[in-house]
Amino acid sequence: MAEPIPFSERIARARFRAWHRGTREADYMIGGFFDRYAKDWGESDLAWFEALLEEDDVDVMAWALGVQEPPANLAGPLLEAMRKLDYVDIA
Repeated sequence: MAEPIPFSERIARARFRAWHRGTREADYMIGGFFDRYAKDWGESDLAWFEALLEEDDVDVMAWALGVQEPPANLAGPLLEAMRKLDYVDIA
């Protein structure tokens, strides 16, 4: 049986995946959200974000912009925080 991946390694993987989405827009949105909020996350928050990372960027961006309703498993306080867009800092 495989040992569970430590939380710190999962966080590092999530950060990498958040900032390497394939488009600059998605990187700023998803990576910026990670950088702003991940320091306060626990296990359930990270599990939510890992599930979000499995979704297509266009869907994540539509949910964050409020133009499309998210699936029930992703709706909630973290997506509401993502909708604030207070973490996108473009120089």
